[in-house]
Amino acid sequence: MSSLTIKNMPLSLHRQLKQVAHEHHRSINGEAIVCLKQALSSPIPTVDVDSVLAKARHLRAKVRGYWLTDEELRRIKDEGRP
Repeated sequence: MSSLTIKNMPLSLHRQLKQVAHEHHRSINGEAIVCLKQALSSPIPTVDVDSVLAKARHLRAKVRGYWLTDEELRRIKDEGRP
């Protein structure tokens, strides 16, 4: 069986893992294995590239030809300020 050493684990994460292991009546090692199995068995979400590109093109079309100058940005930021 293989082994794994985890270095530089944040103390808060170690405490949380220890607490959950205790609640499940497992060792910290056993709980870590269960957590890893669950994380790695979850399906990786896929991105619909065509959909993202279509949304980006739509947004670009909405703002095409509209440019903000530094003066306009300054004025907009200052509106409503005392």
